Amino acid sequence: MSTETTTAGLREGEDGRLRCAWAGADAEYARYHDTEWGRPSADDDRLFEKLCLEGFQAGLSWITILRKREAFRRQFAGFRIEAVAAMGEADVERIVLDPAIVRHRGKIVSAMNNARRVLQLREETGASFAAFLWSFEPPPGERPERMTSEWLRANPVTPASARLSKELRRRGFSFVGPTTMYALLQSMGFVNDHMDGCCVRGDCEAARAGFERPR
Repeated sequence: MSTETTTAGLREGEDGRLRCAWAGADAEYARYHDTEWGRPSADDDRLFEKLCLEGFQAGLSWITILRKREAFRRQFAGFRIEAVAAMGEADVERIVLDPAIVRHRGKIVSAMNNARRVLQLREETGASFAAFLWSFEPPPGERPERMTSEWLRANPVTPASARLSKELRRRGFSFVGPTTMYALLQSMGFVNDHMDGCCVRGDCEAARAGFERPR
């Protein structure tokens, strides 16, 4: 049986590996932690999906959203930006009836609005959505050398997430508060917030080191 270890912020799984404690004992959550969380991406649609899902998660636990992710993908055309941008009121009325997702009308409308804002951003900047987001990667010296649970608890918002949130909101995006944007930065590998001692921290660090930042 999984048990909390004496190392702050870590939990030993049934496989004997130490993981960030938030992954808990749920197998699906552990897979997400091991194979997705903290891995960098330059795929516009994948980044847009995470932006939307982090918005839907506000006020809920991430495991709730993770378990509903496939249903969200079905309703939002796989989070293809152009497809979501083309959705309208009829789609809102259809989606809000699906009990397999989080039926929050404001967040459903927000996903469609944000898709349109991504298309506008691309047109205005001539760059990808990924390039825009990666320009907010925290600079050296803005984060601690060692990641601890104490630092994370004390920093639900960071300067980078505040900067990103402010710029997205200026451009008309919604449900992109600084705490939500920090969750995006963490999950998509803009930072490596796996605890020191976590079994995949080194893998994520290597992935970030070898990742070609979009420009």
